[in-house]
Amino acid sequence: MSDLQCAATLVVARHGDADYVESWFSDEGGTLTAAGRRQAERLAESLASRRIARVWSSDSSRAVQTAEIVAARLDVGVEVRKPLREVDLGDLLGKPFDVDLIHQVTDQWYAGDLQPGFPGGENGEQVIARYHDQLAEIADLHRGETVLVVTHQTATCIALPMLADNLGPSYARENELGNGQAAEIMVDADGWQVTRWAGREC
Repeated sequence: MSDLQCAATLVVARHGDADYVESWFSDEGGTLTAAGRRQAERLAESLASRRIARVWSSDSSRAVQTAEIVAARLDVGVEVRKPLREVDLGDLLGKPFDVDLIHQVTDQWYAGDLQPGFPGGENGEQVIARYHDQLAEIADLHRGETVLVVTHQTATCIALPMLADNLGPSYARENELGNGQAAEIMVDADGWQVTRWAGREC
């Protein structure tokens, strides 16, 4: 990423609440519920007074649906990027859903150990590197501007605190982002700073 003469502000939001057809681990996108659509509308309302240059989104359908609702309200375009997806669970895909199997790995990440990973999928270092590269590219395209980035809970909650100079890995574990909630991160040549998290100043 080239040096940023002006800071880029990335509002990184978790997608709205979604329903899933599968009862097993899947990388399918899900569909927003009525509550999820309302969450997206509230997110749009919270950004209405700000000059949002563009909306960026994971290519998972629940994220794209959230992004399109917000973008329509703000009258801006949507760009979709696969690297903004949720954590790759590897060999767990297709197996019966059990959240404890996820926590066995992610709890280690939140404790600061990024080496453990999902067999056939990603470890913590890979998730953070993927998000760093994509968010840095977005920031480089939007110097001096503010954009919305619609992503996913686990990937965002492990990546942002680790990328920021002012937070630690356990921050999101204690301050989980709810559906439709956002964190704001400023990116410039001096570093990355999370300024707000779920409406609270950092």
